[in-house]
Amino acid sequence: QVQLVESGGGLVQAGGSLRLSCAASGRIFGIESMGWYRQAPGNQRELVASITRHGSTNYADSVKGRFTISRDTSTNTVYLQMNSLKPEDTFVYYCNAFVRTEQYIGMGYWGKGTLVTVSS
Repeated sequence: QVQLVESGGGLVQAGGSLRLSCAASGRIFGIESMGWYRQAPGNQRELVASITRHGSTNYADSVKGRFTISRDTSTNTVYLQMNSLKPEDTFVYYCNAFVRTEQYIGMGYWGKGTLVTVSS
């Protein structure tokens, strides 16, 4: 099995910064992609940013220019650097990863989430 553990959430004032981390552990042959999602009450969980094992990135329009996703393949860890935070960035952020536990077997996994609260 694979576990994803998020950290780095907390309370920050508008305009401030936070860095989220998500470390994957367990039976890991390789990780194809990792990403961060967030969800507001009454809404679907939406992609914030993602990155493939080749380094290709994708961002939601609302965070482009403010958030940066990166990864350390040696530790199976993905980071989300969040700058110029706004109150509307207040969500629970969830880490997701598509993990191969064997060469030809893989599936998606979710972390339990970390809360980011941005005060005005």
